[in-house]
Amino acid sequence: MVWELTTFFVIAIYALTIISTILMMMMENRSPVKSIAWIIVLLVIPGFGLLIYVFFGRKFRKKMVISHRSLEKWHQRVAAIESDPVFGKSFPLEYRNMALLALHSSNAHLYINTDVRIFTDGPSLFDSIFEEMEKAEKFIHVEYYVFLSDEIGTRFINILKRKAAQGLEVRVIIDDVGSWMLKKSEVKKMREAGIQVYCFLKVGLPFLSSKINYRNHRKILVIDGKVGFTGGMNVADRYVKGSKWGTWRDTHLRLEGEGVHGLQRTFLADWFFVSRTLLRNDALYYPDVQSFGSSVIQVVASGPDSQWESIMQVLFMAMAQARKYIYLETPYFLPNTPILHALQVASLGGTDVRIILPRHSDAAFALRSSCSYIDDMLKAGVKVYFYNPGFIHSKTIVIDDKLSTVGTANMDFRSFEQNFEVNTLIYDPEVAARMKATFETDLANSTPIDPMEWKRRPRLRKLGESWARLFSPLM
Repeated sequence: MVWELTTFFVIAIYALTIISTILMMMMENRSPVKSIAWIIVLLVIPGFGLLIYVFFGRKFRKKMVISHRSLEKWHQRVAAIESDPVFGKSFPLEYRNMALLALHSSNAHLYINTDVRIFTDGPSLFDSIFEEMEKAEKFIHVEYYVFLSDEIGTRFINILKRKAAQGLEVRVIIDDVGSWMLKKSEVKKMREAGIQVYCFLKVGLPFLSSKINYRNHRKILVIDGKVGFTGGMNVADRYVKGSKWGTWRDTHLRLEGEGVHGLQRTFLADWFFVSRTLLRNDALYYPDVQSFGSSVIQVVASGPDSQWESIMQVLFMAMAQARKYIYLETPYFLPNTPILHALQVASLGGTDVRIILPRHSDAAFALRSSCSYIDDMLKAGVKVYFYNPGFIHSKTIVIDDKLSTVGTANMDFRSFEQNFEVNTLIYDPEVAARMKATFETDLANSTPIDPMEWKRRPRLRKLGESWARLFSPLM
């Protein structure tokens, strides 16, 4: 009798917990698709489903990441050092509203007189990075999602130590989950060498469940406020030596000139969050720069601390405005409804839409889910390709020979809603031409997906892809 009563109370308590969790989730007014997916998890996987939701499902509100007061203080600071956006005669009129969208939703100002160099392989990128770091005279600001203690990581750290010993200001932000393999002893040595190191949203009990799902996926390097690097590559040997699938293909940018200030703004905002230190020396961190190039850029940052899904909004608007073509590369293709519809509508309207995806991936579940969206693309006339030589990790879009973007954001729910990301918008026909040429090179190394063949793939595979897609809004 006692056993039966105990069992009854345990079941009743669990049922009340599930019901109250579902009600709270509904009160948050999330996407219906995501809410339904979580309800299925809670109901179909008793016990474990609740545990998954506690760790990964709870909505991390802005006020839990950075207080409103801190945000207001930071943005007031930024307003004092930024100029109004410059819409010169050379700025393409068709992108004026998109540039205003990025400004209003992400405080992404337009920067002119910027030189943009594109790197498509790790060896040449890190040669350039290490060369610029060695030339640093005042400070080096570092922010990466993955920072490993391998050969590339060790060489990177040794330069930072040497520069700190020379009296330079060296600041490092690493993501606590993405860089979990970075040895604690190495971090300790960096701090002992005079390097300021902070982990972004450090994960640990009892606050594990409230932080693990929101990661800093940004890759930013700023040197003396004059040269900056950003894009898809982290600090790891895989970008130089490749992986078990072959070449690790990615895209990164080197900026020189005014555009570096956009990267600096993003880094200093994150530095204020992790250290609660507001760096005030404008002349040092935002130095006057010469005219190094003609590119006009915006650095768009987004994350759970912002009111809008800024990167997603900008990409949606860019796709909606495309007239000739949209060439897209992404390692993970799990688009939300606006992006999915934007690509389909563009293709159905006569725009040449092409997407390069990896044939092999470092995340098998994400690849299966990505494959489930290929049908939606092929039916709308979108041309989809699998990259063959290795794993393509590049996150790029080039549109109509005028606009291109390189960033950290994948084409998925997590990048749009949960991660801290940063993308660079480049309004420059010359850069767009280079980006297009790079895409065409990757295209030559890719296999087009034949719609009829794709339909004939095994049913068991289709079922696995559909199952993965069902949970893709949670990933």
